[in-house]
Amino acid sequence: WPYCRKRCSYCNFNTYVVPAVDEAAVRTCLVREAQTLLCLSQVHSITSVFFGGGTPSLASPGTVAAVLEAVAGAAHLPAGAEVTLEANPSSTSTSCLAGFRAAGVNRLSISVQSLDDAELRVLGREHTAAEARKAVDVARGLFPGRTSIDLLFGLPRQSQDAWAQRLEAALRLCDDHISLYQLTLEQGTPLAAQVRRGALPAPSQDLLADMYQTARTVLVAAGFRHYEVSNFARKGALSTHNLSYWRADQYIGVGPGAHGRFMLRGEGGWSREARVQTLEPVAWMREVQSQGHGTRSRVVLSLQEQLEELLTLGLRTDEGITHERWGHFSPELSLQATFGEPGEARALQQEGWLVLDSGGLRCTWAGLAVLDSLLPNLLWQLQR
Repeated sequence: WPYCRKRCSYCNFNTYVVPAVDEAAVRTCLVREAQTLLCLSQVHSITSVFFGGGTPSLASPGTVAAVLEAVAGAAHLPAGAEVTLEANPSSTSTSCLAGFRAAGVNRLSISVQSLDDAELRVLGREHTAAEARKAVDVARGLFPGRTSIDLLFGLPRQSQDAWAQRLEAALRLCDDHISLYQLTLEQGTPLAAQVRRGALPAPSQDLLADMYQTARTVLVAAGFRHYEVSNFARKGALSTHNLSYWRADQYIGVGPGAHGRFMLRGEGGWSREARVQTLEPVAWMREVQSQGHGTRSRVVLSLQEQLEELLTLGLRTDEGITHERWGHFSPELSLQATFGEPGEARALQQEGWLVLDSGGLRCTWAGLAVLDSLLPNLLWQLQR
């Protein structure tokens, strides 16, 4: 769902603010594209569905229900499959969320971002801290144990003490899942321009690292498992859908700008394709109406590219890459043969950043915090 009521100052996602949305037309196209791509992929069973955006909570529950009905009609959608909807606090009234629950949503991801009004203004968010708290309370009443919140850290002028206070406030408010993202100053956004011209200060790299370590320590002490670089869960409330990305499973992207990775049968047998749908909603709808889908780019991934993705994504999780999962992509060359011999990976193991054992290849607690600096060496070894 690519539409928003306003664009936040830090956002460079494929989002659109328009005077009016022809929701019936968008719904028809989402349904048709879902059916077409499911048919092309020959996928028989779906484990999870995720409504992202944009602001999907601006769509009507009827649109969500229609898409889920289309998915269930084209493939097996088990009764307990995880169905997540991203929501903004400003579009989460009790009746609205109850409508989404009735439509088939059973997990909510709320874009809180901050529990401080001054920080929310810097970010250009529509909601206040009070509205965020109310939205989370309402959501937890309707989706107990399955309400996730997003928080940003590393904001201009944000101190270590302020961040620690935000974390404590979040712990008093949250359910069993929290996603933490370091604010990235994306080129072309108003916030990046303010920092570039000196109107707002950017935090130092050392401060950002300290904030991240503080968050990890505080959340783990509160019973959360740090199961992925940016994600924390307790009581087993891990995101099934996001885990499927990190495990390099197949997924189908539906809607303007959506990405997908799935297998297609061609003349030479099965191949794994990376797909990106047309970005601009009106052009995307035109393409869906004429050909059943709006795929703008299709790339067949080589084995090397698939293994690079598996490595880059899999090491983001605390479980890492199991021997079984690696073998699914590379039956000829084992994980042990690739990274167990003398080389970069062995050195990283000796330095305490990586572990390669009977469970597979994964980062240590220290390594997970600096994954981006480890990956170039590992990718270099893989390419050799």
